Amino acid sequence: MTELTDIPALLLSRIRDVADYPEPGVMFKDITPLLADPEAFSALSDAFAGIARSTGATKVVGLEARGFILGAPVAVRAGLGFIPVRKAGKLPGATLSQAYDLEYGSAEIEVHAEDLNSGDRILVVDDVLATGGTAEASIELIRRAGAEVAGLAVLMELGFLGGRARVEPALAGAPLEALLTV
Repeated sequence: MTELTDIPALLLSRIRDVADYPEPGVMFKDITPLLADPEAFSALSDAFAGIARSTGATKVVGLEARGFILGAPVAVRAGLGFIPVRKAGKLPGATLSQAYDLEYGSAEIEVHAEDLNSGDRILVVDDVLATGGTAEASIELIRRAGAEVAGLAVLMELGFLGGRARVEPALAGAPLEALLTV
């Protein structure tokens, strides 16, 4: 098993850079090699489960789509429920939605209205914090549902895009934990 101090190095070693994807000039951080490595994926899940426990979370929200892959095992390991936050129009039944602005346009996310309650403390899990738009919208959506935000945990923060500055005010003192910053 990997020593705790080696976890960031292990995780970083399993993330592949893909140049010019999805468009020229972008260096995409591909986490699929990390997911394919059981030791790295397990270390990531354990690290996030530790964050969930330390924040007192009662449920984990995973943001579409890689947040589903990362958040579900975190919820299982921490003994918590898992709630997917999806793109608009993907969930059946009654939903709450939150629109937000992107660099070029807008988007909308949704959650089942009955999945979040006033006593819930939610840890939001995602793969990357980039500009912070989706994370900020998810925090607003969780609060509108009556739940409390326990924190935001991401595998990787792209520090040069300024997402932390956008999200921290919305977190209102709840922690933002990035296992890696690039």
